[in-house]
Amino acid sequence: MVNLIWLFFILIGFIVAAAHGNIAVFSEAVFDGAKTGVTICFSLISVLVLWLGLMRIAEDAGLLKKLSILLRPIVRFLFPTIPKDHPSIGYIMSNMSANMLGLNNAATPMGIKAMEELQKLNVNKETASPAMCTLLALNTSSITIIPTTIIAIRMANQSMDPFEIVGTTLMATAISTTAAIVVDKWYQRKALRNE
Repeated sequence: MVNLIWLFFILIGFIVAAAHGNIAVFSEAVFDGAKTGVTICFSLISVLVLWLGLMRIAEDAGLLKKLSILLRPIVRFLFPTIPKDHPSIGYIMSNMSANMLGLNNAATPMGIKAMEELQKLNVNKETASPAMCTLLALNTSSITIIPTTIIAIRMANQSMDPFEIVGTTLMATAISTTAAIVVDKWYQRKALRNE
């Protein structure tokens, strides 16, 4: 679907440029966009490699395990239907830890594994379980302490202070996560009342 939307925009741009005799401007914009995309990708590689390396060091030093222990009571509160020692708990805590550190790309495989494990617990395989909905809400709105990707994009675009986004990002993601938890709990209680 996204590919069709992009194709639509490109075709509309080409038709409008051709109608106004600006094919050269259209071509220049296409190649400039491709160049900018490659430049941003390479700048993201350096930052992602740095953070993934730091993540590996934190994992080897036991920091992620300690963070997971700190998150365990929160996970138990958010996912009361998951058995205590179920494998999905570990994946959920790793996903939340990586998201908090702004490592979205590193968090995605953990989120997928958590969903696979939650699907095994799901009674109705055709409909997402409440735990799956909670994980999706948390993953989407996740509180972020260090917005690594945004910092990398700002650095790639020669921002004077690429880290100034940290405070506002923390506040915005804290609000979005709180709102997601409140709405998720409200829907869960509503579903329980209707049973």
